[in-house]
Amino acid sequence: MTFNRDRMPVSTGCHARELMMTLKNAGICVVFLLVVQILWLGASHSQSAGIPKFKEEISKQEGIYQSQGEKTPEGYVIDRGLLSYTFTLPAEFDHSLANLGPTDRWLDIGAGQGQAVLDYFAPRYDSMHPAGRERRGKKAQVVAMSIEDRRTPLWHQTAANLEANKIQYLFGKRLREYSLEQLGQFQVITDLLGGFSYTADLSLFMEKALSLLALHGSFYTILQDVHSEHGANRPYYPDARFLTEITNANGSEVKVCSWLKRITCVEVTCELRPEWKPPVEVYRIHKVCNNVTVPTLVPIRFEAGTPPERGFQVGNPLPASPGTNSTTR
Repeated sequence: MTFNRDRMPVSTGCHARELMMTLKNAGICVVFLLVVQILWLGASHSQSAGIPKFKEEISKQEGIYQSQGEKTPEGYVIDRGLLSYTFTLPAEFDHSLANLGPTDRWLDIGAGQGQAVLDYFAPRYDSMHPAGRERRGKKAQVVAMSIEDRRTPLWHQTAANLEANKIQYLFGKRLREYSLEQLGQFQVITDLLGGFSYTADLSLFMEKALSLLALHGSFYTILQDVHSEHGANRPYYPDARFLTEITNANGSEVKVCSWLKRITCVEVTCELRPEWKPPVEVYRIHKVCNNVTVPTLVPIRFEAGTPPERGFQVGNPLPASPGTNSTTR
Protein backbone atom coordinates (compact mmCIF):
# COMPACT_ATOMS: atom_id res chain seq x y z
CA MET A 1 0.00 0.00 0.00
CA THR A 2 1.28 3.49 -0.79
CA PHE A 3 0.26 7.05 -0.03
CA ASN A 4 0.05 9.74 -2.61
CA ARG A 5 -0.35 13.38 -1.70
CA ASP A 6 -4.04 12.83 -1.18
CA ARG A 7 -6.42 12.31 1.67
CA MET A 8 -6.32 8.53 1.51
CA PRO A 9 -3.91 5.59 1.36
CA VAL A 10 -4.10 4.17 -2.14
CA SER A 11 -2.73 1.12 -3.92
CA THR A 12 -1.65 3.00 -7.04
CA GLY A 13 1.24 5.39 -7.71
CA CYS A 14 1.47 8.99 -6.61
CA HIS A 15 -0.27 10.51 -9.63
CA ALA A 16 -1.73 13.54 -7.83
CA ARG A 17 1.64 14.57 -6.46
CA GLU A 18 3.32 14.02 -9.83
CA LEU A 19 0.70 16.23 -11.41
CA MET A 20 1.34 18.91 -8.82
CA MET A 21 5.08 18.73 -9.52
CA THR A 22 4.41 19.05 -13.25
CA LEU A 23 2.22 22.07 -12.68
CA LYS A 24 4.84 23.59 -10.43
CA ASN A 25 7.53 23.12 -13.06
CA ALA A 26 5.24 24.81 -15.55
CA GLY A 27 4.90 27.77 -13.24
CA ILE A 28 1.18 27.31 -12.67
CA CYS A 29 1.18 26.51 -8.93
CA VAL A 30 1.22 29.65 -6.84
CA VAL A 31 3.19 30.31 -3.70
CA PHE A 32 1.91 33.24 -1.75
CA LEU A 33 2.40 35.14 1.45
CA LEU A 34 -0.50 35.56 3.87
CA VAL A 35 -0.21 38.30 6.49
CA VAL A 36 -2.32 37.64 9.57
CA GLN A 37 -3.36 40.10 12.20
CA ILE A 38 -1.66 39.38 15.55
CA LEU A 39 -2.91 41.90 18.07
CA TRP A 40 -0.38 41.11 20.79
CA LEU A 41 2.45 41.75 18.32
CA GLY A 42 0.99 45.13 17.42
CA ALA A 43 0.62 44.18 13.77
CA SER A 44 -1.59 46.28 11.55
CA HIS A 45 -4.85 44.92 10.14
CA SER A 46 -4.29 42.43 7.32
CA GLN A 47 -6.07 42.55 4.00
CA SER A 48 -4.84 39.05 3.11
CA ALA A 49 -8.31 37.85 2.16
CA GLY A 50 -8.18 40.26 -0.75
CA ILE A 51 -4.81 39.11 -2.10
CA PRO A 52 -5.63 37.72 -5.56
CA LYS A 53 -3.17 34.83 -5.43
CA PHE A 54 -4.40 33.78 -2.01
CA LYS A 55 -7.99 33.85 -3.20
CA GLU A 56 -6.99 31.86 -6.27
CA GLU A 57 -5.43 29.08 -4.21
CA ILE A 58 -8.37 28.97 -1.80
CA SER A 59 -10.72 28.78 -4.78
CA LYS A 60 -8.75 25.85 -6.18
CA GLN A 61 -8.93 24.12 -2.81
CA GLU A 62 -12.65 24.71 -2.56
CA GLY A 63 -13.07 23.14 -5.98
CA ILE A 64 -11.36 20.00 -4.70
CA TYR A 65 -13.71 19.83 -1.72
CA GLN A 66 -16.80 20.16 -3.85
CA SER A 67 -15.69 17.86 -6.67
CA GLN A 68 -18.03 15.04 -7.61
CA GLY A 69 -17.79 11.90 -9.74
CA GLU A 70 -15.15 11.97 -12.45
CA LYS A 71 -14.11 15.48 -11.46
CA THR A 72 -12.88 14.26 -8.08
CA PRO A 73 -9.05 14.23 -8.08
CA GLU A 74 -7.48 10.77 -8.08
CA GLY A 75 -6.77 9.70 -4.52
CA TYR A 76 -9.33 12.01 -2.90
CA VAL A 77 -11.03 9.04 -1.32
CA ILE A 78 -14.16 9.65 0.73
CA ASP A 79 -15.19 6.13 1.80
CA ARG A 80 -12.44 5.41 4.29
CA GLY A 81 -13.51 2.66 6.72
CA LEU A 82 -12.75 2.18 10.39
CA LEU A 83 -10.10 -0.43 9.60
CA SER A 84 -8.07 2.31 7.88
CA TYR A 85 -8.30 4.41 11.04
CA THR A 86 -7.11 1.54 13.20
CA PHE A 87 -4.29 0.70 10.81
CA THR A 88 -3.07 4.28 10.39
CA LEU A 89 -3.68 6.17 13.64
CA PRO A 90 -1.65 5.58 16.84
CA ALA A 91 -2.21 2.19 18.44
CA GLU A 92 -4.04 3.76 21.38
CA PHE A 93 -6.91 4.84 19.14
CA ASP A 94 -8.48 1.41 18.83
CA HIS A 95 -8.43 0.96 22.60
CA SER A 96 -9.82 4.46 23.22
CA LEU A 97 -12.73 3.94 20.86
CA ALA A 98 -13.56 0.49 22.20
CA ASN A 99 -13.69 1.88 25.76
CA LEU A 100 -16.29 4.55 24.98
CA GLY A 101 -19.64 4.02 26.65
CA PRO A 102 -23.15 5.26 25.75
CA THR A 103 -22.62 8.61 27.53
CA ASP A 104 -19.32 9.30 25.75
CA ARG A 105 -18.83 11.09 22.42
CA TRP A 106 -16.59 10.75 19.35
CA LEU A 107 -16.00 13.51 16.77
CA ASP A 108 -14.64 12.52 13.35
CA ILE A 109 -13.30 15.52 11.38
CA GLY A 110 -13.08 15.08 7.60
CA ALA A 111 -15.37 12.08 7.73
CA GLY A 112 -16.20 11.83 4.02
CA GLN A 113 -19.13 9.44 3.64
CA GLY A 114 -18.91 8.59 7.33
CA GLN A 115 -17.99 4.97 6.63
CA ALA A 116 -15.84 4.73 9.76
CA VAL A 117 -18.85 5.73 11.86
CA LEU A 118 -21.06 3.17 10.12
CA ASP A 119 -18.44 0.48 10.75
CA TYR A 120 -18.42 1.40 14.45
CA PHE A 121 -22.14 0.69 14.68
CA ALA A 122 -22.02 -2.50 12.60
CA PRO A 123 -22.36 -5.86 14.42
CA ARG A 124 -18.89 -6.86 13.24
CA TYR A 125 -17.32 -4.18 15.44
CA ASP A 126 -18.57 -5.82 18.63
CA SER A 127 -17.43 -9.24 17.48
CA MET A 128 -13.94 -7.83 16.87
CA HIS A 129 -13.87 -6.02 20.25
CA PRO A 130 -15.43 -8.42 22.77
CA ALA A 131 -13.54 -7.05 25.80
CA GLY A 132 -15.49 -3.78 26.03
CA ARG A 133 -18.80 -4.94 24.61
CA GLU A 134 -20.74 -5.01 27.88
CA ARG A 135 -19.56 -1.55 28.92
CA ARG A 136 -20.23 -0.05 25.50
CA GLY A 137 -23.87 -1.06 25.55
CA LYS A 138 -25.48 1.19 22.95
CA LYS A 139 -22.10 2.73 22.03
CA ALA A 140 -21.05 6.36 22.10
CA GLN A 141 -22.73 9.27 20.37
CA VAL A 142 -20.81 10.14 17.19
CA VAL A 143 -20.60 13.34 15.16
CA ALA A 144 -19.18 13.09 11.64
CA MET A 145 -18.01 16.39 10.15
CA SER A 146 -17.28 17.20 6.51
CA ILE A 147 -17.09 20.35 4.41
CA GLU A 148 -19.22 18.70 1.74
CA ASP A 149 -22.25 16.42 2.16
CA ARG A 150 -21.08 12.90 1.21
CA ARG A 151 -23.79 10.89 2.95
CA THR A 152 -25.00 7.71 1.29
CA PRO A 153 -28.31 5.81 1.53
CA LEU A 154 -26.57 3.51 4.05
CA TRP A 155 -25.89 6.47 6.33
CA HIS A 156 -29.54 7.54 6.27
CA GLN A 157 -30.70 3.96 6.83
CA THR A 158 -28.35 3.46 9.78
CA ALA A 159 -29.33 6.79 11.36
CA ALA A 160 -33.02 5.89 11.05
CA ASN A 161 -32.46 2.58 12.85
CA LEU A 162 -30.64 4.18 15.80
CA GLU A 163 -32.04 6.37 18.55
CA ALA A 164 -32.36 10.06 17.70
CA ASN A 165 -29.06 11.94 17.36
CA LYS A 166 -26.98 8.84 18.06
CA ILE A 167 -25.08 9.69 14.90
CA GLN A 168 -25.01 13.17 13.39
CA TYR A 169 -23.53 14.40 10.13
CA LEU A 170 -22.48 18.06 9.96
CA PHE A 171 -21.43 19.68 6.70
CA GLY A 172 -21.13 23.03 4.94
CA LYS A 173 -18.93 24.75 7.55
CA ARG A 174 -15.34 24.58 8.77
CA LEU A 175 -14.54 23.39 12.27
CA ARG A 176 -13.81 26.97 13.40
CA GLU A 177 -17.35 28.03 12.50
CA TYR A 178 -18.96 25.78 15.11
CA SER A 179 -19.24 26.92 18.72
CA LEU A 180 -18.64 24.84 21.82
CA GLU A 181 -22.32 25.29 22.64
CA GLN A 182 -23.28 23.77 19.29
CA LEU A 183 -20.96 20.78 19.46
CA GLY A 184 -20.21 20.09 23.11
CA GLN A 185 -17.12 18.11 24.09
CA PHE A 186 -15.80 14.73 23.04
CA GLN A 187 -13.72 12.00 24.66
CA VAL A 188 -12.21 11.02 21.29
CA ILE A 189 -11.53 13.22 18.26
CA THR A 190 -10.09 11.83 15.03
CA ASP A 191 -8.77 13.53 11.91
CA LEU A 192 -7.28 11.20 9.29
CA LEU A 193 -5.96 13.58 6.62
CA GLY A 194 -8.82 15.98 7.20
CA GLY A 195 -8.74 19.53 8.56
CA PHE A 196 -5.41 19.12 10.36
CA SER A 197 -3.77 18.40 7.00
CA TYR A 198 -5.78 20.96 5.00
CA THR A 199 -6.35 24.07 7.11
CA ALA A 200 -4.60 27.32 6.22
CA ASP A 201 -4.63 28.33 9.91
CA LEU A 202 -3.15 25.47 11.91
CA SER A 203 -2.99 27.17 15.30
CA LEU A 204 -6.63 28.27 15.09
CA PHE A 205 -7.61 24.73 14.09
CA MET A 206 -5.80 23.27 17.10
CA GLU A 207 -7.33 25.82 19.47
CA LYS A 208 -10.80 24.84 18.30
CA ALA A 209 -10.13 21.09 18.33
CA LEU A 210 -8.68 21.16 21.84
CA SER A 211 -11.57 23.29 23.12
CA LEU A 212 -13.87 20.50 21.97
CA LEU A 213 -11.76 17.78 23.57
CA ALA A 214 -12.91 16.75 27.03
CA LEU A 215 -10.45 16.59 29.90
CA HIS A 216 -8.45 13.33 29.67
CA GLY A 217 -9.70 12.85 26.11
CA SER A 218 -7.43 12.19 23.11
CA PHE A 219 -7.13 13.73 19.65
CA TYR A 220 -5.70 11.35 17.04
CA THR A 221 -4.40 12.71 13.77
CA ILE A 222 -1.75 12.40 11.06
CA LEU A 223 0.40 14.38 8.61
CA GLN A 224 1.79 13.07 5.36
CA ASP A 225 5.34 13.80 4.12
CA VAL A 226 6.41 15.94 7.09
CA HIS A 227 9.81 16.25 8.83
CA SER A 228 9.57 13.77 11.69
CA GLU A 229 10.33 14.33 15.36
CA HIS A 230 13.76 12.70 15.07
CA GLY A 231 14.51 14.19 11.67
CA ALA A 232 15.58 10.99 9.95
CA ASN A 233 13.47 11.50 6.84
CA ARG A 234 13.74 13.87 3.90
CA PRO A 235 10.98 15.12 1.56
CA TYR A 236 9.67 12.09 -0.27
CA TYR A 237 9.66 13.66 -3.73
CA PRO A 238 12.92 14.94 -5.28
CA ASP A 239 13.25 18.73 -5.38
CA ALA A 240 10.09 19.09 -3.27
CA ARG A 241 9.39 20.54 0.15
CA PHE A 242 7.70 18.82 3.04
CA LEU A 243 3.93 19.22 2.81
CA THR A 244 3.73 21.10 6.13
CA GLU A 245 6.65 23.24 7.31
CA ILE A 246 7.08 25.55 10.33
CA THR A 247 9.88 28.07 10.85
CA ASN A 248 10.91 30.58 13.46
CA ALA A 249 11.15 34.27 12.56
CA ASN A 250 14.86 33.79 11.81
CA GLY A 251 14.09 31.02 9.31
CA SER A 252 15.21 28.11 11.50
CA GLU A 253 13.05 24.98 11.37
CA VAL A 254 10.47 23.98 13.95
CA LYS A 255 9.21 20.45 13.49
CA VAL A 256 5.47 19.90 13.73
CA CYS A 257 5.92 17.48 16.62
CA SER A 258 8.00 20.05 18.53
CA TRP A 259 5.37 22.71 17.94
CA LEU A 260 2.61 20.42 19.19
CA LYS A 261 4.62 19.73 22.34
CA ARG A 262 4.71 23.46 23.07
CA ILE A 263 0.94 23.45 23.57
CA THR A 264 0.14 23.65 27.27
CA CYS A 265 -2.08 21.13 29.05
CA VAL A 266 -1.48 18.29 26.60
CA GLU A 267 0.73 15.23 26.36
CA VAL A 268 1.89 14.57 22.81
CA THR A 269 3.33 11.46 21.22
CA CYS A 270 4.65 11.43 17.65
CA GLU A 271 5.51 8.37 15.60
CA LEU A 272 6.95 8.20 12.10
CA ARG A 273 5.64 5.46 9.83
CA PRO A 274 8.51 5.18 7.31
CA GLU A 275 6.95 2.18 5.58
CA TRP A 276 4.23 4.40 4.12
CA LYS A 277 4.95 5.92 0.73
CA PRO A 278 5.28 8.84 1.34
CA PRO A 279 6.02 8.40 5.08
CA VAL A 280 3.48 9.72 7.57
CA GLU A 281 3.81 10.93 11.14
CA VAL A 282 0.95 10.06 13.47
CA TYR A 283 0.02 11.96 16.62
CA ARG A 284 -1.81 11.37 19.87
CA ILE A 285 -2.64 14.58 21.73
CA HIS A 286 -3.96 13.82 25.20
CA LYS A 287 -5.58 16.63 27.20
CA VAL A 288 -4.47 16.72 30.84
CA CYS A 289 -5.81 20.11 31.99
CA ASN A 290 -8.09 22.82 30.68
CA ASN A 291 -5.83 25.90 30.45
CA VAL A 292 -4.76 25.13 26.90
CA THR A 293 -2.54 27.64 25.10
CA VAL A 294 -1.60 27.00 21.47
CA PRO A 295 1.54 28.77 20.12
CA THR A 296 0.57 31.09 17.31
CA LEU A 297 1.43 30.17 13.73
CA VAL A 298 1.27 32.77 10.97
CA PRO A 299 0.46 31.27 7.54
CA ILE A 300 3.14 32.28 5.00
CA ARG A 301 2.62 29.79 2.16
CA PHE A 302 -0.24 27.76 0.73
CA GLU A 303 -0.61 25.78 -2.49
CA ALA A 304 -3.87 24.01 -3.22
CA GLY A 305 -3.57 20.25 -3.40
CA THR A 306 -4.56 16.93 -1.88
CA PRO A 307 -3.32 17.77 0.72
CA PRO A 308 -2.08 21.33 0.12
CA GLU A 309 1.50 22.46 0.68
CA ARG A 310 1.63 24.82 3.66
CA GLY A 311 4.21 26.97 5.39
CA PHE A 312 3.84 28.65 8.78
CA GLN A 313 5.96 30.96 10.91
CA VAL A 314 5.91 30.92 14.70
CA GLY A 315 4.56 34.07 16.33
CA ASN A 316 4.66 34.99 20.01
CA PRO A 317 2.25 32.75 21.96
CA LEU A 318 -0.29 34.28 24.27
CA PRO A 319 0.90 34.27 27.90
CA ALA A 320 -0.22 31.23 29.85
CA SER A 321 -2.80 31.75 32.55
CA PRO A 322 -1.46 31.78 36.13
CA GLY A 323 -1.41 28.32 37.63
CA THR A 324 -1.44 26.52 34.29
CA ASN A 325 -0.48 22.89 34.68
CA SER A 326 1.48 22.24 31.49
CA THR A 327 2.60 18.79 30.44
CA THR A 328 4.28 18.51 27.06
CA ARG A 329 6.27 15.33 26.73
